[in-house]
Amino acid sequence: MAHIDYFFATISPFSYLCGTRPAEIAAKHGATITYRPLDIMSLFARTGGTAPKDRHPSRMEYRAQELRRQTAQAGMPLNPKPAFWPTNPAPSSYAIIAAQNEGGDVAGLVHAIGAACWAEEKDISQDDVIRECLTKAGFAPDLADKHMLTSAETYAANLEDAVSNGAFGAPFFITDTDERFWGQDRLDDLDAYLAG
Repeated sequence: MAHIDYFFATISPFSYLCGTRPAEIAAKHGATITYRPLDIMSLFARTGGTAPKDRHPSRMEYRAQELRRQTAQAGMPLNPKPAFWPTNPAPSSYAIIAAQNEGGDVAGLVHAIGAACWAEEKDISQDDVIRECLTKAGFAPDLADKHMLTSAETYAANLEDAVSNGAFGAPFFITDTDERFWGQDRLDDLDAYLAG
């Protein structure tokens, strides 16, 4: 059975634009998937990337165009300049890690958190927003509170594993055969690879 490590950031618009497709692709091919939220700004710093606010104007302009195009292709609502961005991604990431350990609709939770940030003008660092997203995905609203230490350790480990396994952006997919796919626009390639 194939396995996918899905490295992503809850504050990444491109991670949000994945929607629930990574889970759908994994299910289609009988693959397993591990959701690995991480600190994208630390990943950039460690792998030669640059935070969006520090990029050259031409890179900022291209990012804006690409967001517009990818949003249209995905058919998902997205505010390119959300009210609460950037924000602290750790609390929402901890909730996802706790949910994965619990078992359930992790894809739905990841999507709910992304939508809260990029489509609903909510601050995903806030407890009430996280609780709402957990409830929406079928989890207990206080799930993240119960597993804070374990989730914090896993969150830090996800960054280390991303760096050591060749990830440098988000979303980033790595199969158990070390095939790597960067970006939500490479999901079709991941699908094709798993199909053989």
